[in-house]
Amino acid sequence: MSVRDAIEASIAVKQALLDDEIVAQTERAADVMTTALRGGGKVLFCGNGGSAADATHLAAELVGRFQLERAPLPALSLSDNLASLTAIGNDYAFDQTFARQLLGLAKAGDVLVALSTSGGSANVLEAVRAAREIDVRTVAFTGASGGELAGLAEVCVRIPSDSTARIQEAYMLLCHTACELVERTLFGR
Repeated sequence: MSVRDAIEASIAVKQALLDDEIVAQTERAADVMTTALRGGGKVLFCGNGGSAADATHLAAELVGRFQLERAPLPALSLSDNLASLTAIGNDYAFDQTFARQLLGLAKAGDVLVALSTSGGSANVLEAVRAAREIDVRTVAFTGASGGELAGLAEVCVRIPSDSTARIQEAYMLLCHTACELVERTLFGR
């Protein structure tokens, strides 16, 4: 694969994001986040590996700012607390690393944004299950198949690719777009 091939592959996936269903699901994701924030809730993100870094990045976009100068919004990444991750993984099981944090930090009316390129990450799936038990709304960004996550999340945005890199590049575009929609809706600019 050449540099040109990689860029063309990324562009092709991003071009496919113009599909009406993907646009509608991204708008729904932004609406769910906006509703939670407007109601005094927060947005929690989770993911593994590169998606963990993306979860941190997205939480920072809301707490800091994305495009607008505005008040901070309550958001956090469940991937960030290394002590909690390792303690829960060691004392319980790795698949409980996000669910246990969510149960301690979230409340009804919050929203969990789950990032999993495969849609099958056990700890992400357990977090979504835990969220549903406590009336935390759920949004997922995943790859083409959606995996098990597609059937669990209230809103699931499926990126039309099976390549981890292309999925992550594309869902970051859509997540950034959702952050911009949240800002503009809440702060009216």
